[in-house]
Amino acid sequence: MSRFERSTLIAALMLATAACTSDPVDKAAKARIFSPEDPPKVVASAAEKLPPEDVADNPRVARRILGMDAAEVTERLGPHTYNAQVDFEWSARDAAPMKLSEKRTLQAGPGGVSGDFHGQLENSRDQGLEVMRVGGKVYARNRYGPFRQRLRDRGMAERTRAELTGALRDMDGLFQGRMLLEPQGTITYEGRTAWRYQVKLGEKPDETASKQLPTLLAPKNGRDETTRRRLAFFEHRVPQSLDGEVLVDAATSVVLKTHLDGRLEVPASKSPEAASLHITLDTTLTEIGRDPKLQPPEKFLPDEDKPQGIADALDRFGIPRAKNGADGGTPGETDPDDEAP
Repeated sequence: MSRFERSTLIAALMLATAACTSDPVDKAAKARIFSPEDPPKVVASAAEKLPPEDVADNPRVARRILGMDAAEVTERLGPHTYNAQVDFEWSARDAAPMKLSEKRTLQAGPGGVSGDFHGQLENSRDQGLEVMRVGGKVYARNRYGPFRQRLRDRGMAERTRAELTGALRDMDGLFQGRMLLEPQGTITYEGRTAWRYQVKLGEKPDETASKQLPTLLAPKNGRDETTRRRLAFFEHRVPQSLDGEVLVDAATSVVLKTHLDGRLEVPASKSPEAASLHITLDTTLTEIGRDPKLQPPEKFLPDEDKPQGIADALDRFGIPRAKNGADGGTPGETDPDDEAP
C-alpha cells in the first residue's frame, strides 16, 4: 500500500469516527449504556412525599399510605417490629358461625428493601409458616416443620413479607376502597408525632374510573364448590359498617397503628347463599429504629434440587431402586410370569 493510499484510509477512518461521535442517536445510546443503574422501584417510591395531612382530601395519597408495601415501610422507617391480629367470623343461614384468628409478626432489620427480616404467621387452626432472610440467605418452614434453606428463593421471601404485612391493604380492598379517613388532630405514639384518623364507611367509588379487568376464565369441568362460594361472596359482597382509627407517622407517612371493625354481607336477593362476615384488625409498629440483630436458625435442612418423595421413602425401608430401566423390588424376587414352564 502506497503512502497516498495509507493517508486516504486514515482520513476515511477519522471521518467515520467523527460521524459516529456526532450522531445524537449514538450519543444517547452511549449515555444509557454508561449511566448509573436506576435505584430499585421501592427506593424511588420511598422518596416520594406523601403528606399525611392530605389523606382525608386526596384519595390517591390515602390509597398509597393504606397500601404501602413492607419493603417501602422499611426504607422509610428503618428497623421495626410489625404485629397484627386479624379475627374473622362467618355466619350463614342454617349453619353454625365459623371463627378464625390470625397472628402475624414481622421483625425488619436495617438495610431497607434488601435487609434482613423474620416473618411468622399462625392461626387458630394450628396452621402457620415462618420465613427468614439473614445475610441474603433465605430459610423457610411450616409451623412445626424444620427450617429448609432456600438457595433459589425466586422472590418467595419478598412475597411472604408483603402478604404478612398487607392486612390493612387487603381490608381496604375487601371493603371496596370505601375506607373514609376523617382527621382528628395529632397525638404522640412511640415517641413520634402521628396524625390520628377516625375510620368510617364512605360512599362507593366511581367504578367507571376503575381499571376494567378481563373476564375470569372458567375450568373446562366447572369450578369446585369452594371456589364457587368464594367468588360469589366477592362478587355480591356489600359492606355494612366500618369503624376504627388509623395513626399515620407525620415524618414518614407510615401507618403506625390500626384498629378496625367491619361487617359485610351477601344479601339473599343477590345470592341464594346469603352470608355475613365480621372482621376486626389490630396492627402496631413498635421498636422503631431498634436493630433486632437477626441470626440464622441453628439447625436447618440443606436446599435440594428435587425432593425425593416416594423414592426417599423406599430408600428408608431398604427397597432398592430400579437398575437399567427394570422395576425395583426385593432382591431375588422374580415374576411368576417370567418363569419357564
